[in-house]
Amino acid sequence: MCNQTTTASILTSTQNSSQTHLYFHPGKHRHHHDHGAHHLCASISDIITEAKSLFNLAFPIALTGLILYSRSIISMLFLGHLGDIQLAAGSLAIAFANVTGYSVLSGLALDPNITRIGQRYLLFSLLDLFTNSFIHPIRIYLRAQGITHPLTLATLAATILHLPISFLLVSHFNLGVAGVAASASISNFFVLVSLVVHIWASGLHHPTWEKPTLECLTGWKPLLKLAAPSCVSVCLEWWWYEIMIVMCGLLVNPKAPVASMGILIQTTSLLYVFPSSLGFAVSTRVGNELGANRLNKARLSAVVAVFVSAMMGLSASTFASGMRNKWARMFTSDPEILRLTSIALPILGLCELGNCPQTVGCGVLRGSARPSTAANVNLGAFYLVGMPVAVGLGFYVGVGFSGVWLGLLSAQVCCAGLMLYVVGSTDWDLQAKRAQMLTCVDTTWLPHDFDNNSKGEEEQQPLICSVLTSAA
Repeated sequence: MCNQTTTASILTSTQNSSQTHLYFHPGKHRHHHDHGAHHLCASISDIITEAKSLFNLAFPIALTGLILYSRSIISMLFLGHLGDIQLAAGSLAIAFANVTGYSVLSGLALDPNITRIGQRYLLFSLLDLFTNSFIHPIRIYLRAQGITHPLTLATLAATILHLPISFLLVSHFNLGVAGVAASASISNFFVLVSLVVHIWASGLHHPTWEKPTLECLTGWKPLLKLAAPSCVSVCLEWWWYEIMIVMCGLLVNPKAPVASMGILIQTTSLLYVFPSSLGFAVSTRVGNELGANRLNKARLSAVVAVFVSAMMGLSASTFASGMRNKWARMFTSDPEILRLTSIALPILGLCELGNCPQTVGCGVLRGSARPSTAANVNLGAFYLVGMPVAVGLGFYVGVGFSGVWLGLLSAQVCCAGLMLYVVGSTDWDLQAKRAQMLTCVDTTWLPHDFDNNSKGEEEQQPLICSVLTSAA
């Protein structure tokens, strides 16, 4: 979990669980000046210690992600078993569910058989949308306190149940794609119920719980100013992958491209588990160290994480290229789908060379409360660079399916370059001062021009500050 020297003074620990519960307490926060601020070169022991801290944070998150991925793989395997058109329809429906939450698949000039089956999949996925709207904030609530085991265990139990539920609904009751969607919804609902029951029964909510009052409806502006850009940043990148599936539905003979894209999205989802887990870990480490005014440790955490992410990118690229002729056979035996997948997998591997560092770089920006910067980078890279390249190569130059993936490659290269530039040019001293303001620390020591750069102290006051200080 979090480095003990970091959390000792700014975080309070409770003993309600076998894991350490970490939550911010303004009254106990003190300044911690980074005495090594002028020593820019970290020792080998410092690097190893930081790598261990990142691993301790990232490992349970990655484990949970892999468990979730295995559940998604089960659904895709059942879709492939039902048939190629069901695999294509399920892939398209999942894309629309991810992009919009729900959609009426009309007016898009797509294959009517694919959209008809996809619409049925979406109908039975509505419960999944509802449960995810609660699971995600609960997950972040637990992670912010350094608690990861409940989510991992609940996800593992749900995944174990997912296979027999899928078999029962798809094979025994012959519900087809509706059964695949319903089984996923039931599994996620089980996760939600398990988390709520565990939190309430074990008392994990006690350190941060306040009785609801009208005051809870105030002070949301600072929180939304951080949350909205962070949400937009994630959506801009995530939607691009789903838009790729929609573009494949507009190609000639769309069944094979859409089905192949669904398989490839599952592949990149597997590879994404590792850099995203590291991104969450470095976000926590950077945020904690900046909050403790240890800017050199925050810088070291960012550098170590980016280096590890580059190694992850090389490993992911090697895996994708090495599995090009084998991976798709788990899902289908259709020769055209196999051919398209084998062509695109090496391109996917090259994309991961950029995707891993940019994902971790985005985590650094989240940890330093700069989500709007990440959103701007994703907007420019994916939609001002990647989208025109994908549309041009895929539909106008005639490259087709591979052209769509080359568009993603151009976006990832651009995004990684911009993200690494932003992280590399970060003024860590300035970010440490911003962190003091965002965590309610007395800011009388800040330079006079800092408030001008911060667009006003009032707007910088966070929700956690107003709630906890008023409660005190």
